[in-house]
Amino acid sequence: MTNEYLKKDMPSQEKQEDFYHKLRDRVQNWVDSKPKVIGTVSGYVLFAPDLFHLLTKLMLDNRIDKKSKAAVGAGIMYFIAPIDFLPEILLGPGGFLDDVVVAVFVINTLLNKFPKEVIAEHWAGDEDLLALVKKVSNSGNKYVSKLPAGRLVKRFTK
Repeated sequence: MTNEYLKKDMPSQEKQEDFYHKLRDRVQNWVDSKPKVIGTVSGYVLFAPDLFHLLTKLMLDNRIDKKSKAAVGAGIMYFIAPIDFLPEILLGPGGFLDDVVVAVFVINTLLNKFPKEVIAEHWAGDEDLLALVKKVSNSGNKYVSKLPAGRLVKRFTK
């Protein structure tokens, strides 16, 4: 069964882009429905679809080594895990906040290992990637080591 599944073609670029836009719209609608949260959590939650997209593209990039891809995979798994520090099933898109912190931690690690251009060419977000990483890192790095995926990423990057 597993081998048959692995032989299936990846979704078309159009379907991948459609998923990305649907996720972005869902997060934007959540932010729009929470006007009191604007400027705090929502500013970070809006980056969740862009960061997930970046991680998946980096996973497919042949210039990224296997050890680094393991860290990228941990970041992706944290996004899709049903149970995490702030579960989306209970908090809706607000639950992406911890996912954003973990993703930025992984991306920051990659930025320290690979040329910025290798990472940035996959970035689909509106804000400058380095500015985003710096902003989230400054407010989130102290918490990431407490998250399961953060500890896993640290183990792979030693």
